[in-house]
Amino acid sequence: TIAAHMKTVAVKTSGGYHEAERIRVAFARNDYDGPVDFGLTALKVTWDDRYRLIGHRDVLGSLMGRAIARAVLDRALLGDILTQGSGCQIVADSSMAEWIKRNFLKVAMVSVQIKEISLEELEPPKKTAREVRATVASLRLDAVGAAGFGISRSKMVQCVESVGRKINWQPVKSASQTVKAGDVISIRGKGRIEIREVTGMSRKGRTGLLIDRYK
Repeated sequence: TIAAHMKTVAVKTSGGYHEAERIRVAFARNDYDGPVDFGLTALKVTWDDRYRLIGHRDVLGSLMGRAIARAVLDRALLGDILTQGSGCQIVADSSMAEWIKRNFLKVAMVSVQIKEISLEELEPPKKTAREVRATVASLRLDAVGAAGFGISRSKMVQCVESVGRKINWQPVKSASQTVKAGDVISIRGKGRIEIREVTGMSRKGRTGLLIDRYK
């Protein structure tokens, strides 16, 4: 990466809230402690409580369908969509916020109301994790991922090579990549795991792990 080869550069990220899945990356001098403007705006969308079954796919489909028809919005300009029963919160590129407020009027034929809120008002979903204790031969991604997701190592390698997979929300290139405590591994369709703790070595030389698995 750029930061790895340039020791004077630090990488800063933001998706509007801690642990956002869709993030922006900025590069700054490693001695810079000031704020970074990622150009993100938060929007709150609400609809009639009778239509609580409206979900993420409905919101994204309605928004992108209208935007694509008018050739004004690319998916890369949208961050996370946080669904909340009779509403949702959307993180978007600040340059598109006004357009969304003026034109995003319905979801699946249901009228919606939309307003701008501060990023501090974003309400990410609460974590619900299942604790997994495992031992692995090494801290390679394929070994740790297989233990955390409860699949075979060969299946984990296939996932790394064929579907969307990330470590700390950054794309993964190799199943042999080494991971560590605190890393978050996500696989499209399987959820994500977080390596909470490396608990030590067994008598047989295997590494003990405490993992949180999220759906």
